[in-house]
Amino acid sequence: MRHRCTHLRTPGAISGVLSFIIVPRLIRGVHEADMRLIRPALIATLLSTSSFANAQSIRTGEDLLRAMHERYKSSWYQTVTFVQKSTTYKEDGTSSSETWHEAASVPGKLRIDIGPKENGNGYIFADGNITIVKANKVTDTRHDVNMLLVLGFDVYRQDPQTTASVAKAEGYDLAKLHEDTWEGKPAYVVGAEKGDLKSKQFWVMKDSLLFVRDIESSPRDPGKVEDIRFIHYEPLAGAWIAAGVEVYAGGKKVFSEDYSDIQANAKLDPGTWDASRFAETHWEK
Repeated sequence: MRHRCTHLRTPGAISGVLSFIIVPRLIRGVHEADMRLIRPALIATLLSTSSFANAQSIRTGEDLLRAMHERYKSSWYQTVTFVQKSTTYKEDGTSSSETWHEAASVPGKLRIDIGPKENGNGYIFADGNITIVKANKVTDTRHDVNMLLVLGFDVYRQDPQTTASVAKAEGYDLAKLHEDTWEGKPAYVVGAEKGDLKSKQFWVMKDSLLFVRDIESSPRDPGKVEDIRFIHYEPLAGAWIAAGVEVYAGGKKVFSEDYSDIQANAKLDPGTWDASRFAETHWEK
């Protein structure tokens, strides 16, 4: 997961209520042969109605964050580890790659080991701060919220009010919400008016309620806008993970991540998040 530094489930609760209320009334007196003919249309109608009802309740960014949490609060994994191929694309058309190892404890903690573990280089995000480690020694600790961790993972396991507070503090206008399309499918956009692709904003798929896009100023050049995309979602331990990330600046891809050996709910040593134990605490194979 970069240091900022689908079509998945149907809305269960509402569709369940609708099926218990509507279906018995509709099928009462209908012959079984006729029922077989109308069943597909009936199911489509129920799902469409439930999706509409769910959409009607999402009018602000805070509504959306609550809905995201509610959808996955009982199924999202607590920890995840993976190997990451990190590729930087240069102005001259060349690229370079290196291997990172990452571990997250959701919500709130992420460790990135950069390059071979014996080099002792990496980052630890915890409690809204980042600690930078070089050659197994702490070189800096400062406030730094990784919003990819917050919006792509933490939101599904922590109190939605906590997520909302963090997002507001990081400059997202949660009062602004509109609908758009992403890769041909409906999506919610929080933080900007329709057509505005410069203001700080995040995008969430309407059907799956999974985070797919973040737009904000580049930390290296505030005059440029970075467009960060979560791609290649796949099932993981009853939930989902984006197995890739792409970063665009000025319309050009400048960085990408590709995940492999993805493992959910592994037991991680508490020392994983202790920078003073960076050299001795590893989960990598």
